[in-house]
Amino acid sequence: MAKVIARSSRELAVAPEQVLEFLRDYRERSKILTDNYSAYRVEQGGRGDGTVIGYHFAAGGRERDYRLRVQEAKGALQEHDELSSFVSIWSVAPAGTGSEVTLEGSWDGAGGIAGIFEGLFAPIGLRRIYGQVLERLAAAVGA
Repeated sequence: MAKVIARSSRELAVAPEQVLEFLRDYRERSKILTDNYSAYRVEQGGRGDGTVIGYHFAAGGRERDYRLRVQEAKGALQEHDELSSFVSIWSVAPAGTGSEVTLEGSWDGAGGIAGIFEGLFAPIGLRRIYGQVLERLAAAVGA
């Protein structure tokens, strides 16, 4: 069982703290999600560390529910799924006069042939979706 990782980055013409301020507000987060995400809800908290969110995610013929608990670290929000090994990490770093935002998702992949295909194709689809989410983030923060 190998770790599967999908990552997408985008530079924004906005200060890192302004981007993090938007990302910390989980009640506003649904504004940047694609149609792949449904039934989005804030179950606990709503701002940064300790927040718990849930949603249904569908892509590539696969669907599943997620319940993520947020941990905040310097320049990053880590969202750990309580129902699986899935972790998403939003990292925001200074870049020129703005910031670079990276969205990464990772999980323990399946074994055998199914795992090989998952490791090859799942990151491609998720990178596309993450790119769209980052595009919407740029619009939301005025970058």
